[in-house]
Amino acid sequence: MAKKIPVIVLAGFLGSGKTTLLNHLLRGSRGTRIGAIVNDFGSINIDAMTVAGQVDAMVALDSGCLCCVADTEDMDEMLGRLADPSVGIDVIVIEASGLAEPQSMIRLLLASTDPRITYGGLLEVVDAAEYDATRARHPELDRHVRAADLVVLNKTDRVDDATRVRLLDTLAGISPGTPVVTADHGRVDPGLLFDREPRAAVQDGVQQLSFADLYEVEDDRDEDDEVEDDHSRHLHALYDSAEFSCEQPLAPRAFMDFLDSRPAGLYRMKGVVRFAPDADQRKYTLHAVGGYLRFQPAPWDRTDDRVTQLVMIGAGIDAESLTKQLHDCVEPDPAGATDEQLIPVLRYVRDE
Repeated sequence: MAKKIPVIVLAGFLGSGKTTLLNHLLRGSRGTRIGAIVNDFGSINIDAMTVAGQVDAMVALDSGCLCCVADTEDMDEMLGRLADPSVGIDVIVIEASGLAEPQSMIRLLLASTDPRITYGGLLEVVDAAEYDATRARHPELDRHVRAADLVVLNKTDRVDDATRVRLLDTLAGISPGTPVVTADHGRVDPGLLFDREPRAAVQDGVQQLSFADLYEVEDDRDEDDEVEDDHSRHLHALYDSAEFSCEQPLAPRAFMDFLDSRPAGLYRMKGVVRFAPDADQRKYTLHAVGGYLRFQPAPWDRTDDRVTQLVMIGAGIDAESLTKQLHDCVEPDPAGATDEQLIPVLRYVRDE
């Protein structure tokens, strides 16, 4: 089965910091080829290069990123162009207009007939410094937050601690259980949203991306910042991680119960799951960003280690507790497992 390209919707009202965040994702891609569709006329500054375009314009950059500018009505055609295998895109990010309805964009993506893409979740960017004014001016902000799979409370460097805590409580009240990541200058670890691929091998000794590389990303400093060997300022220092590996197949219902009750601070999960009763037939690749969840089943490769391997990334997570809960998901009687037990998992399989 060909790997599907995830399409992430990046939304937020005018001035929330979407373009800054997108620039950060592009700079921190570490070799991942990102296709960016800007649902607005304008430009994106990427590594001091400004890419401006008209409708249907496409510009290839030395960095391996491709930026397109399109109207909403052209999005399906543009997705098809980006998904063309000759382009070699790994992930697509759609930066919605500041006045766009993200739900409409989600419906458009879900209605796409292109078998090469899959919806990858909604990221809503919220301006901490202007939150109260924006909410008063645009009460639909609450609806957008409820639709989001992950919320970024941006510009937290411009508010005091009391305001930050109040805003986090407000967002939790609007959409209970939706993870919220705080950020300044749009600095969010790209590993929370998509898998970063290794750069093309230009010399011997380049190695395959490891699980550990998923959350190791250098901090982007302004040009006038002092270069300090202070890892507390690196993005990966802001997050906790946990890894889980198990040779025994997992019980589908128990694992889905784990996912349904996962803590709000657990922003990202990815990896491969081995389920009973399908343990020796198919592997289930898991992709979870915030509240968004997707499985992609595929036959095991002959070279695969037929084990469950998961990486979990979040803030304030208890790695020991999470791994214990996952060990509790082991199927006690794999031989007695039935196909019906996979039904809760199959609900999250799209366009198999």
